[in-house]
Amino acid sequence: MNFFSIMGNSFGCSASGERLVSAARDGDIQEAKALLEYNRRLAKYSTFGVRNSPLHYSAAQGHHEIVSLLLESGADINLRNYRGQTALMQAGQHGHWKVVLTLMLFEANIHRADYLNGGTALHLAALNGHPRCIRLLLADYIPSNADCWDLLSKGSNDNGSISEFDGSALREFIDRPADGGITALHMAALNGHVESVQLLLDLGASVNEITVEDGTTIDLIGESSERVLDCAGSTALHYAACGGNPQCCQILIARGASLTTENANGNDTVSSLQPVMDLYFKRWTPLMVARSWHRNEPEAILITQQENQSQIYSSPYLSIPFMSIVKIARECGWRNNDSLPTCDDTCVVCLETKCTVAAEGCGHEFCTRCALYLCSTICISTVAQGPTGSVACPLCRHGIISFLKLPGTKPMVKAISRTSFSLSFCTCTGEEPDFPSLKTPLRKPDFQSTKVYPSFIFVPFCKLPQVSHL
Repeated sequence: MNFFSIMGNSFGCSASGERLVSAARDGDIQEAKALLEYNRRLAKYSTFGVRNSPLHYSAAQGHHEIVSLLLESGADINLRNYRGQTALMQAGQHGHWKVVLTLMLFEANIHRADYLNGGTALHLAALNGHPRCIRLLLADYIPSNADCWDLLSKGSNDNGSISEFDGSALREFIDRPADGGITALHMAALNGHVESVQLLLDLGASVNEITVEDGTTIDLIGESSERVLDCAGSTALHYAACGGNPQCCQILIARGASLTTENANGNDTVSSLQPVMDLYFKRWTPLMVARSWHRNEPEAILITQQENQSQIYSSPYLSIPFMSIVKIARECGWRNNDSLPTCDDTCVVCLETKCTVAAEGCGHEFCTRCALYLCSTICISTVAQGPTGSVACPLCRHGIISFLKLPGTKPMVKAISRTSFSLSFCTCTGEEPDFPSLKTPLRKPDFQSTKVYPSFIFVPFCKLPQVSHL
């Protein structure tokens, strides 16, 4: 009897976990709250085989409210599935910037790479053309200072007078290669994502990074009608020429990409067969790559280096004040639902919550949540006065460089850590486990029984097993 009780309880836990997975995938916030209210351990549940957790499903579908709920319930923010992907990777891949913002506020690991090709969340966001997600992923690298863009444009690793700016760490991350030496700029250029290419270059991505032949990965542009295989040494301009987008080619050339750079196609050690294999094993310029793939649009740009390049404007996704508001949100929270007795100090944007931050310069006050969305969603706006990358104040159009915490804003009270709890198998031994870090079990009180064991509250919506000693 105990065996069937154990098996039934285990299957019941799996059923509850699958219900949470369905709620996370479908965006059913009420169902997710009900399940997690009875058993917070379900937040750590993962499906059999593919190892996708409810956090993976909600992040992939863009349900940022459920993502916040799962993280507050103890979900592992950096959990990998069978492909090595985290929830941050899936959110960046699908362009769900609100989910990416939520995960960044919870300090998700942006450096993890998947098992298949070594790509990070930055690679996936660039591959699919999501510049807003790219900017959010770099929140901890770009300081809220008007001089940081001057340092980025100079390409110097010296942080100068900006203490929070580490140019070498930024370039190491933004130019990090996946398998085969492919960077985020390569991926954005190949798929013709002009805004992503422009933003990556503004943030310091190098146009001179080249792919490598690692013995396991074939270059993405190394297979065409003329059998151009294993094109190691390809720059982002080679990839843009293969993709056929003239705007990407033009931006890369304006930022210093060379038209005469040849990739290391083929094996130079072959000498006796050189006359025969000359067609297949030779070095290719970006123009030759474009012609081999029958990309006619960028040929005029790739033929000669034009002396008078058209002016290339900065990306509309720079958002200088983003780091400052992220730090305040992590310290003091960003979802304050406290009701206000009067209309004093109410945020002028949402008219719901209390003002917690002020814009440096004009001094207008906002709540943290509205300031976060202001820095995350503004693309093209008219700034009356301010440097490149500043965000226009919605009240006076003054360029906001950073946000300051108001004197009355208090740090957020840290909740009891639940990271030590894992989703274990149910037990019907009748022994009450000891939870030293909690004062009360994670359950709703049952007023009809004198004692309820935590091992039986694992399945809130299935029939509980009968235990003789109760």
